[in-house]
Amino acid sequence: MPTSAKPAKKAPAKKATAPKAVAKKTVAKKAATKAAPAKAPAKKAPAKKVAVKKSMPAKKAPAKKVVAKKSPAPKGAVISPAQKAAAAKKAAADKAKAVAAAKALKEKEAKTKAAAKAKAAADKAKATAAAKALKEKAAKAKAQAREKEIQRKAREKAAAEAKKQREIEAKRKAIEAEKMRKQREIERRNEEERKRQERREAEERKRQEALERKMHSKPYEGDTAFFDEVRTLLLEARETTLAQIAVGEDEADEMLVDREHLEFSDDEGSGAAGDLQRDQLKDFVGALKLKVEEIEVALRRVEDQSYGRCDECYEAISKPRLLAQLPVFTCVSCRASV
Repeated sequence: MPTSAKPAKKAPAKKATAPKAVAKKTVAKKAATKAAPAKAPAKKAPAKKVAVKKSMPAKKAPAKKVVAKKSPAPKGAVISPAQKAAAAKKAAADKAKAVAAAKALKEKEAKTKAAAKAKAAADKAKATAAAKALKEKAAKAKAQAREKEIQRKAREKAAAEAKKQREIEAKRKAIEAEKMRKQREIERRNEEERKRQERREAEERKRQEALERKMHSKPYEGDTAFFDEVRTLLLEARETTLAQIAVGEDEADEMLVDREHLEFSDDEGSGAAGDLQRDQLKDFVGALKLKVEEIEVALRRVEDQSYGRCDECYEAISKPRLLAQLPVFTCVSCRASV
């Protein structure tokens, strides 16, 4: 008991301050450790430029364990239990602060890492959204360009079709116009031909009417003295002609009798000559008979006062010709042209 009751030798006052200096150094190191990771995120500025690559958080140096070092008691110093308890208590408090500081630093680092990760994810999502928007914009622009090209081709095709249709329509109209022109020309020619035909028919009718009038004309109608003179001459000519016919027939009969007598003679030449004379006489008698028929026709015309009209041109025959030659039915001009 007496040995345990001995009090421990107290360390000098100056040396007792050593643990405080150690504590100050520890606090300074903690502050330095806290300040170091706070500056580290500032170096991560290029995170915005990362669009495709994943943002990799920078590796941080592991926090150093702050261990309160026990200051060695000076040799020959005597430490009391109270001092030991105070030093142990202070060391425990410093250790608890260091643990709390390390824990806070770790939490802060975790938060910084989570924030950087979230920011990187947001940047990636934003870049993806921007790329998607750009792609959609490009696709939309391409679709619009394709649509414009389709519309342009459709307009060009429609314009070409319209032009072709206009050309076809113009050609059809030209053909129809040409057809109508030809039809009008044909109608005009037909009309002209019809008018000419009508004129010809009218002229022919006039000519026929004039001819009919001429055919039934009586150039010396009413000239009784002239017709009486002509009738007298015609009757005389008929009597003379009939007498000549009778004489000719008698001569022909006599020649025939003479020919029968000559058949028994040897003179063949005389018989042939007689036959020729007889034939000539018979022809002469036939001409006289025809003249008699013409005189009869002339007498009938004298009766209806149509005598003196040419049978060819239906014009009047001159009186001297009518009186000089009996009968006569054509004028001098028509007789010369026959």
